Amino acid sequence: MVALQIRDVPDEVRDILAERARQLGQSLQGYLLDLVRSEAERAGNIALLQRFEGRSDGAGTSMGETVRELDADRADRAAEFGLSPGEPGATA
Repeated sequence: MVALQIRDVPDEVRDILAERARQLGQSLQGYLLDLVRSEAERAGNIALLQRFEGRSDGAGTSMGETVRELDADRADRAAEFGLSPGEPGATA
């Protein structure tokens, strides 16, 4: 595995992230790893959607519209559980 390091993180940002990790019962490292994994998974989803962009199989929405609809659904689902979109647990 690889180690990642982020420099020049403002103290207030670190404090907010540490508090979110604590609220979720995670270490800061575990919480951040979940965020990074989630972002990597989304990148894979976008690549998959792009493979099908331009197909004329009867679908009436563009990839961009589909991504916006998925993001809106994720945000709604996250709000139901009191989470911010994009944080671990918000996409379950």
